[in-house]
Amino acid sequence: MKITAVRLRKLRGTMPTSGSFWEERLVRPIDIYPEYRARQDFEGGQQTERGFAIETYFVQIETNEGVIGIAGPVPDTVAFFVGRRLRPMLMGRDPIAHEMLWDQMHRLMVHGRQGDAMLAISAIDCALWDLKGRWLGQPVYKLLGGPTRPSIPTYASMLGFATQDAGRVRERALVFSEQGYVAQKWFFRHGPMSGPEGMRKNVELVRTLRETLGEDDDIMLDCWQSMEPSYVIDLASRIAEYRPRWLEECCMPDRIDSYRRIKDKISIPLSGAEHEYTRWGFKRFIDARALDILQPDIYWCGGLSETLKIAAYATVHDLITIPHGHSTPAGIHFSVTQSPIHTPYQEYLVKWNDIHQHFLAHPVKPERGEIHVPSIAGLGMDLDPAKIEAEEEAFAP
Repeated sequence: MKITAVRLRKLRGTMPTSGSFWEERLVRPIDIYPEYRARQDFEGGQQTERGFAIETYFVQIETNEGVIGIAGPVPDTVAFFVGRRLRPMLMGRDPIAHEMLWDQMHRLMVHGRQGDAMLAISAIDCALWDLKGRWLGQPVYKLLGGPTRPSIPTYASMLGFATQDAGRVRERALVFSEQGYVAQKWFFRHGPMSGPEGMRKNVELVRTLRETLGEDDDIMLDCWQSMEPSYVIDLASRIAEYRPRWLEECCMPDRIDSYRRIKDKISIPLSGAEHEYTRWGFKRFIDARALDILQPDIYWCGGLSETLKIAAYATVHDLITIPHGHSTPAGIHFSVTQSPIHTPYQEYLVKWNDIHQHFLAHPVKPERGEIHVPSIAGLGMDLDPAKIEAEEEAFAP
C-alpha cells in the first residue's frame, strides 16, 4: 500500500447557537500589557446571526488501495506546513510505517521541533493511525493493546464560560454536575497585573465552585501560562482550603525552574506542559521533578505515537498523564489503553469540542460524565457532508 495523495480539505460551516457562543475569555500571558488585558476576543470562528461560523482544515491521506486516514481540525498555519513541507516526502510511501515516517518528518523539519511545524507532524501521525485502523477494520485502541476499562471519567473543562459573576458560575457548575460530571476545570481571568481585585476574583471563583459542588467533586484551576512564582504561591495559599485537584500551567512552558520553585512551596499538585512538544521536551519537566500531572496534547506534541512515548516515560516516575483535550476522538483511544492509576481522567473541553467535532459524522461525547470505548474503525474521523456548507482544496500541489 502506498500514499497517493495528501489533501488539505478547507471546510466552512455554521454551528447553531442560542445567543453568543463564547461568554468570557481566560487570562493570557500577553495580559501583562493593559491594551491586551482589556480585549474580549475569542478564537475558533465568528459569531453570526445564523450561529457560530467555522472555517477550518482537515488532513486526508489517500492510498492506492482506497484506504484513507483523516485528522483535524487544524488551522491554516498548520495546514501550510502539511501541504508545503511534509506532503512531498509522504507521497509514494508506506502509510503503515508510521514510526519511520515520524522520524523522517522530525529529522527533515530541523527548525520545526516545536510550534506549528510540530502540530503538522502531529496531525499527519494521527491521520496515519486513523488509516491503519481503517485498513485493519479495528478501533485504534485495539491496536494499542486493548482497553484497560470500558469507559473513562471525564472532567468538564469550562473554557469560555463566564467566571466573574458568582451566580452564573454556580448556575453553570450545577448544570454540569447534574449531567453526571464529578470533576470540573475552570479558568482564571486575572493574572499578576490585575492587582488585588483580580486576586480576590480568582479566589472567589474557587470558593464559589467548592461551595456549589460540595466536598466530593474534583475542582481543577487553569492559569494558562499567565502567572509567575510569587503570585502563584500567594494564590495557592489562599485557595488551598478549597482542595483543588490541581493548579494547571502556572507559567510559560520554558520556565521549568519557575515550576519547580512553585512546586516546592505549595501543597496543591501542579499540572502542565500542554504547550510542550515531544518526548525530549517532557523529559526536561520530568527530570526536573517540576510537575505532578503531565498534559501533552495529542495534536500538538507529536501525535498519538509521541504521546505514547511520553506516557511510558512518565510511568517510570509514577507520574499521571492526562492529555490536553484538543481532540476527544484521538484522546479516548489513548486514555482507555492506559493504567487507570496513571490516566484517571480524560479532559472534555465543553465548548471547544462543539467546534472541533462540528464536522464529524460521529462526534464523541460523554454520557453521565464518562466516555465509553468507541466501536468505529480507526479514530472515528469520518466527516459529515451535511455539515459542510462549502469546501475547497487548500495548498494543492
